[in-house]
Formats: sequence, C-alpha cells, structure tokens
Amino acid sequence: MRGFRSLGVPSPRVEGAQKVGGKARYAVDVVLPGMLWVRVLRSPLPHARIRGLDVSRAASAPDVAAVLTGDDVRGARIGKKIVDMPLLADGVVRYVGEKVAAVAAESEEAAERAVDLLQVDYEELPAVIDPLVAIEPTAPVIHPDLSLYRGLLHPVERPTNVFVQLSWKKGDVEAGLRQSDLVVENVYRVPSVHQGYIEPHSCVVAVRPDGSADVWASTKSPYNLREQVGAALQVPPAGIVVHPCHVGGDFGGKGDANDVALCYALSRRCGRPVKLVLDYGEELIAGNPRHSAVVRIRTGVKKNGILIASHLEFIFDSGAYGSYRPQGFLVGAHDSVGPYRIPHCLVEEKYVYTNKVPCGYMRAPGHVQGHFATESQMDLVAERLGLDPVEFRRMNFMRDGDATPLGERIGHIRAAETLEEAVERSGYRTARKAGTGRGCAVACWISKGGEAYAFVTIDAQGGVTLSSAVADTGPGVYTVMRQIVSEELRVPPDSVAVEMLDTRRVVKDTGVRGSSSTRVHGGAALLAAQDARERLLRAAAALMGAAPEDLILHEGGVTHARAERRLSLAEIVRANGAPITGEGHYANTADGPEASTVAQVAEVEVDPETGEVAVKRLTSAHDSGTVLNPAAHQGQIEGGVIMGMGYALMEELVFDDAGKVQTASLGDYKIPNIKDIPALGTAVLRSNAGSGPYGSMSIGETAIIPTAAAIANAVRDAAGARITTLPITAEKVRDAIRKT
Repeated sequence: MRGFRSLGVPSPRVEGAQKVGGKARYAVDVVLPGMLWVRVLRSPLPHARIRGLDVSRAASAPDVAAVLTGDDVRGARIGKKIVDMPLLADGVVRYVGEKVAAVAAESEEAAERAVDLLQVDYEELPAVIDPLVAIEPTAPVIHPDLSLYRGLLHPVERPTNVFVQLSWKKGDVEAGLRQSDLVVENVYRVPSVHQGYIEPHSCVVAVRPDGSADVWASTKSPYNLREQVGAALQVPPAGIVVHPCHVGGDFGGKGDANDVALCYALSRRCGRPVKLVLDYGEELIAGNPRHSAVVRIRTGVKKNGILIASHLEFIFDSGAYGSYRPQGFLVGAHDSVGPYRIPHCLVEEKYVYTNKVPCGYMRAPGHVQGHFATESQMDLVAERLGLDPVEFRRMNFMRDGDATPLGERIGHIRAAETLEEAVERSGYRTARKAGTGRGCAVACWISKGGEAYAFVTIDAQGGVTLSSAVADTGPGVYTVMRQIVSEELRVPPDSVAVEMLDTRRVVKDTGVRGSSSTRVHGGAALLAAQDARERLLRAAAALMGAAPEDLILHEGGVTHARAERRLSLAEIVRANGAPITGEGHYANTADGPEASTVAQVAEVEVDPETGEVAVKRLTSAHDSGTVLNPAAHQGQIEGGVIMGMGYALMEELVFDDAGKVQTASLGDYKIPNIKDIPALGTAVLRSNAGSGPYGSMSIGETAIIPTAAAIANAVRDAAGARITTLPITAEKVRDAIRKT
C-alpha cells in the first residue's frame, strides 16, 4: 500500500504465539483459592408452573456449599435492553433448558451429583411452539406481566405474545404496489442456528464482603456486563471489576451476563469464588442462537424492470425471552431491503414469545434472514419479467448520494461495480454443464459506531506499549491497533507491546459489535498514537532547540534533518523525566455514512435423482475501503462465506413438538467441515471513503449476508427448483424437482 510502512501488509497476530503455545488465558483457565464449582438444574418442560422444589437432599449432600432457587433471587431480572429474564425460574418455566436451581460445591462432580438430588413438582401449562400460532389472540400468554417489564420498546396495552412491533417506511407502499405492472408475493422461512464458537460460556466470580466483585468471563462486552449484573442485583456496576480474558469465539453470542449474575448471587451467598462452565449440550439447548423467522415479501415492479415498491413483514421467533438483544430488536432486518432505489417501501417487524430457547444476536443479526428473502425475490422477479438477474439488479442499484429504500442518504456505495467484479471473477457468464447452476446475490452494510479509549506509552527504555480495554473475540483487533501505532510512531509492529486493561482503568468501552472494531478501537488507537507522537516531537524539539514541524520520526527515534541530529525514543523520554503517554478517546455512535458492499456468485451442482447440492465455487467481491491487514481481512471474508454456506445448506436447531432441541450435540448439529469447503474466490475493490482509520471499512459481517440467497439462486438455475426455506436440504430439492 503506497505511503504506508506497517499497514496494508499481513501482520502476525499479537496473541498468536500465546494461543499456539497454550499460554493464552481464557475464563475457563482461571482458578482461585477456595473456588467452588456451579452446576444448574434445567427444566425438562417447555411451560410449567413450579408447584414445589425440594432442595433438602441436595443441600445436605457431601461437599455442597449452597443451593439457590428462584425464591432466593426473586425479582432479579436481567436483559441487555428488555429486562424480562429471571436469573432462575420465577415460579414458572418457559422453555426446555431454563435454569430452575443452581448448586455450588467443592467440585464439578459434587455439584452435578447434588443437581440430580433436586426434586421438582411441575404443573404443566399449555405451550406455544410455533410463532405463527403465538401471535394469534387466542394463544396462551407466556408473559402475563409483560407490561411491567423494564426496557420495552413501546407500551404494551394488553396481554400478548407480540411484545415488539416496529415499522419503517418511505413513501406509500400500497400506492406503489397499485402503480406496479407486476406484483410478486412470496413467503420465506429461515431456522434458528447456533453461533458455533469453540469455547462455551464460562465465568468465575468472586464477591467481596462489601458487594464489589472480580469477574473473569467469556464476554465481548465487559462494560455492558457490569451494567447488566449491577441492574439485576442492585449493586453498583463500578464495583464489578471485569478482568481481561481471551475469548474463544463470539459471532454475536458472548454479550449476555445471565450466568455471571447467577454466579454473583452464589458467590455472595457462599462468601467464596464460584466458577461455571457450560457444556456444549447446554449451549445448544439453552444458549442464545440466531432467530428463526417467517418473512413475507411483496415486490412491485414496472414492465421495464424498474422497482416501485417493496413490503417486508418479519415474524421473528424470540423464544421464551427477549433479553439477549442489545437494542431489543434485530438491527439488520430493516436494512435487508437491499442496496436498491425503491420509492415506496414498508418494513414491519414482530418479535414473538414462544416456549423455546431464547434467541439473540449472531453475525449480521436480521441481515441474513432478510437478505435470503429479498435476494431470492430479486431473482424471482427478474425471472417473471424475462430479465437477466444481474442486469435487473444493475438497473435498480443505488448510486452515491442516493436514498436507501427507507430514506437514509448514503454517501458512498459501489453496488454495481462490486457485482460486476464478482460476475467477472466467477465466470458467471461462461458456459456451464448440465446440472450446474450459478446464482448471484448482493448486500450492503452500513458501518456502526461506538466508544473506546486507548493509550500509547513510551517508556525510558524506548519501549512502546498500547493499552486498551477491548475484549478481542478472535478477529485480531489488537493486531490492527498495533499496526496503527507502529505506523504513526514509525517503529516495527513487533516492538509495540500490548496491554489488555480491566474495567477499572477505562471509563467506558462499547465492546466488539457490528463490525466496528477497526473503526472504533482502531480509531482510538490512532488518536492515542497521534497524541503520543505530538508529545514526543514537542519533547524532542525542546531538547534540540527546534520546531516540532522540523522533526521527523524514523526507525525508533527523532531526526532533525537540517542539523543532522538524532535522538532515540529512550533518550527523549529519559530527558523528559517521565514516560510519554498519548490518550485516544473515540466517540462516534453514528452509523455510516458509507456502505460496505458485497456481491457473491455461487456455483453448484445438483444431483437430479437425490437433490444433493454440492457447492463447487463461491466468489465474493467486496468494496471495503483501505485494507489495513490483508491476512485478517481475507480471514474475515472466508470465515463469513463458510458460515453463510452452513446457514444455507445444513445448519438448523431442530425442535420437537414440545419445543425441545433435538440437535443437542455437535454430532447432531451440523456445521461445515474442511471437506465441505468449495473453491473460494475473492475480489476486493479499494477506496478511501470508509469511516475507519485511513479510509477503512467494515468487513467482519458482510460476507455472510448474501451467501444463502446466492446458493438458492444457483440451485434454481441448476435444477429449476426454487427453495424458499432454509436449510436447502437434498430432500427439499428432490421434492421441488419432482413438482416441476
């Protein structure tokens, strides 16, 4: 990359040697003196009243220190926005897997044995498993006290399972549909899927007599964790010190604090540290997976192919609680109309309680559900008009400065160029053999903001240290931050030490979210490095009797070119009499104004007898601005594509009629493995329009968004079978072929 020394080239991961050498410390590795182990009893029923709970045998079992039930933490509810989830069932269980009681014991085995001694008398209540049934006025109400919950997005006037109902619009969608020459209407369904991180949820909590506490947790949001726990248990959040740990994968699933709050209550009861580590069965039956959804869509278009109107209605299955959504809704759903010029648009969202596992955020929340529908719909509309799907999209794409379908102005968007790059790189227009099909899909991501602090310190030995409280969930935010500091101070990247701070050292950090790490935390590192640079040059100028603007940083020192004099960083700091520290505070919560665009082409082979789909090639083109670390950038693209392929073809949390998860192990719940990965092609269009440092843009979530639709469109091209429900299984394709 022209003009840069440390940026634009692959850089080794800051924590790479620690992880490979087994020295990286995760929450599961934390062991404290006198620590107890926690296990929980989970409900076997989807909806029931707890008529009795006998803890006597468990409480008197060997090595048991405490048993907690809902009565012990009554009234303590937790949530990121909507506060509706009790720490332990509050007299009613609402899904299979809900925590009913918790045991703290000297060992995990002793705690497990005590859990088996707990006796519960349940009175079964009517369960509602299907969200389309749950929205009916006659459906059993899962939360009779809904109107009393904190954090509701709007008033709820009557008992209902529809607890969030939102809409966004531009123009008059009904008038637009009447003006259209063709209206295409379809219903799409997508399942609930798990994030699939390798490290399960785990935490260690040690409460002091004054109520303050030390916490080690697998979390991406230490400061939000403090707020959630503090609000749930009425303790000052500032007294909860969250210590830094490595996080073994997140993908949106490591932002809740429910287990931490429960462990806080147990530690306070016992006066000792406690530790809880979920097994993967618990993750799958009681984690916070992606929402399943029913998406109804109506598209109005003129005969010449110009889009006039789009109406999307989402019905999201929230599961038994809504506590896992940071904003209370999925931020991507209303953006999933796509990067098109559409004068009339209406997006409606309903979030519905059911007696199933509560759902939360997962990579591109709401985007993937919506774009599967909208980008499948684009191909269907093009087909009805007799138009090429690429050309149909191109004629309707937004350009720089256009308004989105919902009225927001986007200063930079390169949808047409990105799709053309994907088409050319993939060989989309070349001849294909029988049984092979190609499909395209596009999406855009509006960059997200946030708040973060970073510090850059130069010590008396000339060493440079970057400090931040961000929790790196795996993408390598500290690596990019280190590169930025290296660039600004003109020192080698591997000479910059990294320090992860606990929550006492920084006022606020919004955490890893929404593909904003480079923009927000990289922005803080850039400001800190620039501040340190200015302070360093002023100190050097005083020593040299020169103006700061006459000095240059070079190879670990400061040079006065005309005087042919040079001072090392160590000499400057020693003469200064104290370390030189720069502080960076990035605070911009606004979205955009630019869009990161992605276009994908999938090539598949379909067996006409069995319906089996084999993805042969996936080509992904991105307009993503300045690339600061090509290796990390490419890793995000390929990881997102493969996760999107899993969503398209195999991943699904399967529920029985009682709402119990049947795919309760990684043997039953299928995710892509090395044999499933097709040939991957990538093209990156570079600009400097991004809101991140040096014109960089978001990349972490874009690649997953259009993949399912691209594969569905390719299956249609190969076999003439249109699949409108995910995953696209061989059985569905075979049945669809037989009906054609």
